Order: sequence, then C-alpha cells, then structure tokens
Amino acid sequence: MGIWGDLLLTSVFIAAVSLALFWMAAFTLWWQMHAWRTPEVLASTRFSSPDGGESLSFSLLLPARHEQAVLDHTIQRLLESSHTDFEIIVIVGHDDPETTAVARAAEERDPRVRVVVDHHEKKNKPKAMNTALPHCRGDVVGVFDAEDQVHPELLAHVDHAFRTTDADVVQGGVQLINFHSSWYSLRNCLEYFFWFRSRLHLHAQKGFIPLGGNTVFVRTKVLREADGWDPNCLAEDCDLGVRLSSVGKKVVVAYDSDMVTREETPGSLMSLMKQRTRWNQGFLQVYRKKDWKQLPSFGQRLLARYTLMTPYLQAVSGVVIPLNVAIALFLDVPVGVAFITFLPAVTALVTFVFELVGLHDFGKQYGLRVRFIHYLKLIVGGPFYQVLLAGAAVRAVWREQRGRNDWELTSHVGAHLTEVIREDVPA
Repeated sequence: MGIWGDLLLTSVFIAAVSLALFWMAAFTLWWQMHAWRTPEVLASTRFSSPDGGESLSFSLLLPARHEQAVLDHTIQRLLESSHTDFEIIVIVGHDDPETTAVARAAEERDPRVRVVVDHHEKKNKPKAMNTALPHCRGDVVGVFDAEDQVHPELLAHVDHAFRTTDADVVQGGVQLINFHSSWYSLRNCLEYFFWFRSRLHLHAQKGFIPLGGNTVFVRTKVLREADGWDPNCLAEDCDLGVRLSSVGKKVVVAYDSDMVTREETPGSLMSLMKQRTRWNQGFLQVYRKKDWKQLPSFGQRLLARYTLMTPYLQAVSGVVIPLNVAIALFLDVPVGVAFITFLPAVTALVTFVFELVGLHDFGKQYGLRVRFIHYLKLIVGGPFYQVLLAGAAVRAVWREQRGRNDWELTSHVGAHLTEVIREDVPA
C-alpha cells in the first residue's frame, strides 16, 4: 500500500477509536447525572416516609469470614432496628474460629441472632448465603456485609417501600464514608455516591439492574424460585439482579443519605485492585451466561451488553488510550485526526467538573468537612485512579481467559466507624 496508505489506515483507526471512546465517556457521564437532571427526578429517588405500619418480616443475612474485628458492631447496629419483626442470620465458616466466637457470643445475648455454619471446602459469599437460605423464616431476605453500619429506621422504610410499590426487590443505598483515609479512598467514596445515588436508579427505570452487594432485599419466595445465588459467580449480586430483571421482576431503588448503609474503602491499593478484579470478572461471567438476552426490549439488551462488557471496555481503553495519544503526538497524522484524538479529554474535563460538584454535594449530605486539599487530591488522583481501574480490568480479563475464579477476600478494619474529620486529623 505504501507509506500514504499506512498513514491513512492509522489515521482512520485513531479517529474511530477516539470517537468511540468519546461517545462511551459521554454516555457514562450522562447516566451518572441521571438523578440530578430535574428536581422531580432527584426527589423520586428517595425513600418515602413510613406510615407506621408493618406487614413484613425480615431475615437478615450476614456472611462473615475473618471479620472478627467488625462483626459485633454490625450485629449490634442491626439489633437496634426500630422494626419489630426480624432475625439476623450470621454465616460463618467451619474453619474460622475467631469470627465464630464473636457470632456465638451475640447469639447467646439475643434470641434474634442465629448462627449458621458453612461447611463448603471452597468458600465464597454466594455459597455462604445459599447455606443460610433454607433457614430463613422471614417474608423478605436482606443482605448485609459484616462491616456495615446500618440505620435503625432502614427496615421500616424498606417495609413501606415493598407495601406501596408492590416490588419484588428493594435496593437501598450503600455509601463508603471514610473519604479522608487516602487519595484513592476519596475517589472510591465518590464512585459509590454516583452509583447508588444516581446510576442504579436509571437501571431500575430501564428494567435492567445489576444489584448492589448489600442493603438489597428480596421477597423470600422470589429468591427461592430463582434458586438463590449463583455459587460460582464472583459478582453474585449483579448476577441475581440480571436474572430477576430478565424474568420481569420489579426492582425499586431508593437512596436517602440518612438511610444508607455505611462502609469503608479497602485498606490498600492491592486490596482495592483485587476487589475490582473480582467485580469485573464477575460481570464478565454474567455476560457469558447470557441470561440478559431474555430481556424483552432491544434497548434493555443493549444497556445490559454495554454494562456487563464494561471490564472489556476499560481494559481496551487502558491499553489503547496511551497508544492513541502517543501516535497523535509523535506520528505525522493530519491535524483533524489529531484533534479528534483529544475529544475524550473533553469529556474527561467535564467529568472532572461534575466530580468536584459531586464531592461538594457528598460532603454536604453527610455532614463531612470537605477541604481544598480534598478537591486537589480528587483532580490530581484522577488519572492514577483510572490507571488502577484499567489495570484491574486487564487483570480480570486475563483471569477469566485463564479460567481462574478463586475468591479474593477484602479485609475490613472499621475505618468508616469514625467518619467525621476532626481538626487534629491531618488532611
């Protein structure tokens, strides 16, 4: 073809990839902004106030593995619930005596707490919850993590939501709260804020939703008809949401800053990398299962395909974007093509502005003092965080291709239990 032919092909490739990345980023940003489009949409995302009535009983599952440091606090918070009809089922491994001791002590103190032992040789969260499912006595099964800080009025709000909406599933909000712990904690907290505050509401509206990992409530009958959770999926919450969406079950999402379940970010970058790898690989597993193809409309299936393929897209972006920029800067490509190459940077800039506003809103809603240094960390840490996410996506694709699906556990130390920054805590 010659040098001009090679240059033409290179230019076309660069332009095509840049435009694709631009539109992907634009759509993602638009979805993130869903809850803030109008005051009416924002108001509709909240729980409605309970009327004082109770008609449902709850079985609250609390899978705990090597969580002796935080488990007792979570159990005590759940026991403070204002709802009068619930049980707490703590699921511990047969090979985890430290966590079992904490759970047994709580069981002895309060009859509403029961302990179920998981004897699977290879353990993970869905296997643990499936072990407990036959023991559930409540009308609704709720799922929490062992480090969760749960509001005492949450069950009353969820009961009311089920009764007034005829929902099969109610997804409440989850919020990482220790934004001051590290530069990546800041971005991790903001991600949760956008996901649960806005993005999941869009998914529920469209009739396709990958459920969040906890503060999710499913009618026990519906859950048993679905055979519980997929024991081999690394994102069992996403998988359950996709399967229930695909058979037309109604999912209601409600977010209220007073009612959210508060959690902590992973304690190290490697822990965060492993957590994101697991979630990404789980999404790829759900995509490969193809339950989403049962969704009735083309728009739903398109949204499902895009959402579940996000790890692939992030992995490709992580490899292609630096290469794309290098080609535009150092090769002799037409000016128009070089301009197109930097289009994704436009959406990145708009996203940064939206994130700054979002961080202000996050601090305001949770009564947390956001300082100038936090805004600076948000901006400076942005590119590094994207590299981390791309690395986790590449790692997930690599693990999936090699058939590695072992569960990488995220440890917790309770950093979210002191969420207010004091004057003597350095930024």
